[in-house]
Amino acid sequence: MRFEGKVAIVTGGARGMGASHARGLAAEGARVAICDLLDDEGEALAAELPQARYCHLDVTGETRWQSVVRAVEDTLGPVDVLVNNAGIIHRGSVEEQSPEHFRQILDVNLVGAFLGMHTVLPGMCERGHGAVVNVSSATGMAGFAGSVGYVPRVNSVHPGVIRTPMGEAASPDLFAHQPVPRIGEPEEVTRMVLFLASDDASYTTGGEFLIDGGQTIGHRAARRTPARPL
Repeated sequence: MRFEGKVAIVTGGARGMGASHARGLAAEGARVAICDLLDDEGEALAAELPQARYCHLDVTGETRWQSVVRAVEDTLGPVDVLVNNAGIIHRGSVEEQSPEHFRQILDVNLVGAFLGMHTVLPGMCERGHGAVVNVSSATGMAGFAGSVGYVPRVNSVHPGVIRTPMGEAASPDLFAHQPVPRIGEPEEVTRMVLFLASDDASYTTGGEFLIDGGQTIGHRAARRTPARPL
């Protein structure tokens, strides 16, 4: 079995996909910590699985993460696998979504995953092995109407290294080997911003626009030196 003797944490593990992940790991030999806020469902699932325990966990709390990981290590052993599965959604457009709901989505879906990794990775690195799986959504690859907090989609501008107080401190190595081998100018980004803000972009929406001198393409090919005759 692939996870014989390994310890796994599954957040949002009391029901749905999380429960399925916990069952799958347990079926292949893992000792599973089911972490959630749904105590009754989490306890029932833990009782159903061999070598499993339930941990009440609000993934947005750093100290709670620390306490849970310590408890898991004390009872099940060092953490080998973290499945960041916990997630929430509040439907609503930009106008309808409350700031509180927007922050809550980011805290659970984004900060919660970060805190999980932040807490378990030092031990994994020390032991020289481990795996982290962050469960996202297909809507991270495309738009999803009416869910601005879950997966916002607007025109966005993605500058590379630009001559600003922050960019000027960057090493020339960051742009010396890109297809346009120089630092970018703020005005070059501005031209894209003005285009997207104008009626010229009337048929352009939900797009991601790079102004990076080709940085994301990869390094340009090295110029070949002609061979000298022998």
